[in-house]
Order: sequence, then structure tokens, then C-alpha cells
Amino acid sequence: MRRPSVRLLLALAAALPFAVSAATLKVGDQQLQTRGILEASGQLKDVPYTIEWFNFPAAQPLGEALNAGAIDVGGLGDAPLIFAYAAGAKIRAVSATRSIPLDLAVVVPDHSPIGNAADLKGKRIATTRGSIGHYLAIATLERANLKQTDVTWAFMQPADARAALASGSVDAWSTWDPYVALSEARDHSRSVANGIGLSSGLSFEAATDEAIRDKRAELADFLRRVAAGQRWALDHPDEVAAIQSRVTGLPADVLKTVYQRAQLHPVPIDNALIAEQQHTADLYLRADVIKTHLDVTPSFDKQFSSSAP
Repeated sequence: MRRPSVRLLLALAAALPFAVSAATLKVGDQQLQTRGILEASGQLKDVPYTIEWFNFPAAQPLGEALNAGAIDVGGLGDAPLIFAYAAGAKIRAVSATRSIPLDLAVVVPDHSPIGNAADLKGKRIATTRGSIGHYLAIATLERANLKQTDVTWAFMQPADARAALASGSVDAWSTWDPYVALSEARDHSRSVANGIGLSSGLSFEAATDEAIRDKRAELADFLRRVAAGQRWALDHPDEVAAIQSRVTGLPADVLKTVYQRAQLHPVPIDNALIAEQQHTADLYLRADVIKTHLDVTPSFDKQFSSSAP
């Protein structure tokens, strides 16, 4: 006789009226930023379910993991959410945060002759395809009246992009924190453009449709803890930086810069926010990154917005 699968057994257990939940919430993180905030703020104490963490270097592979159902929920920026949704990912944003977009920048070596966005013409730009860095580069070129064909794109993950910039195989790197802060502090890079006036500063926790349906209570509780941790972190950058430094190995001074300048805080998912996300999607369409018009409204689920304290 064929043995029942673990998934089936868990489903049957969940259906019993007095069964104790044995749910595991699989959480995707980038550079352990969410986990660092939760640990520092004490929000990982007395969690009534298991959290299994998966760390990713950037939003693109995290979005792919969501799309594959390998994780239930994960944090990613506004542009990567659009990129994943346009690719057919069955995911929806279930909570939102906003930061000051100084945490996005196009950086160049200190000795580079590039002084502003117009100087990027004819240059080679490294970024991660579909990332907020990719979005920033496109928006920066557009504001400088440059076309995408005026530059050469080098799509790669952050570690490879940092090495490429250091070796001179690319002229500029469009990226996000903690990579911006790390490049500035350790590689003596400088910014020639940032996200002010170009980026909404929005980022999201996105969950799979399956997790929203089957792990609603765990997801709501997790999102409450994340929002509480983010609010706590606004006034405790030293503590968050120290904890995350121990977890990630990144320098504490760099991480403190990240938190102080971003001022990351939770915001409700409302119609105005969705309109901002639509603006971002429309830029991707103009840039031919996505091929057809995308209505972003179905990529949001507002039911968890009241979960934030």
C-alpha cells in the first residue's frame, strides 16, 4: 500500500478540530535583514509555530523560490515583485514598508571620471536583472534622457557585481543596501545617482497563494512580529546592527548606516500605494523589461494590513 505523503498527513492533522498546529512557516530573507530585526527586537520569542529561514543574496532568486513554492513568504522590493508577478508567480504582497530611497544608488569607483547620470552614456552597468537596482538604473537613464541602448548591461548577482566593479570590468553598479553602504565604506565607491525622486522606497513581504490559504494564522502572526520589529529598529539601530552583524558577518558600522538612512517603517496597503506600484510597472513596460501591460492590483492582498500593530 502506498504510504500517505507528509503533506497529506499535515493537511489531515490541520483538519482535526482540536489538533495542535504543527505548521512550519518557510521564510525567505535577504542578507538576513528581517531575521536580524526580529532577533534584536525579541520578536522571535514564544513563536507558536516553527520558522524555517532561507537566506538569499538578492530578490530575484527569492522570487523564484516563492514562485516554485519552496518558501511561503519572503521580503522583496517593489520592482522585483512586479518582475515575479509578470512572470506568472502565484504570489501576493501581504504587507508593505517604506524607506528613504537613499538606500538605492548607482555607485562608481572613487577614481572614476563618471560624475553624474549623463556620464553613464557608453558605459557598462552591473545590476541584478529584475531587482530594485535594475529599476533604479532604468529610471536614472530615463531622467537623464538616455536610452537603455546607450549603455551596456551586465546582469549578475551582487557579489559578482561588486567584484566586477573592483576589477574594472564594469564602470558602475546599480544596487541597494547593504551593498551600497558596504561598497562606500569598504571599497571607497561613491554614488552618482540615488533613488530620491525615482523610487517609491516600497518593499513588501509577499506570500504564495497556498500559504495565504493554508497558513493564514501563522502568516498574520509573523507579519505582526515583523512590523513590531521594524518599528522597534527605528530607535535602536545599534542593537539591530550588532545582532545582524553576528548573524551575517557584515560589519556593524555598515549595517548601522543602512538602518539609519533607510528609516524603514511599515505602511498600510491601500489604493494610493497600489497606484505607486502601478507607476513602477509602467516604467518596466516602457523599458521593455516586461512585454505587456500589467495590472498590479491582483498582486496585493489587503486582509493582513490590520495585522501590523
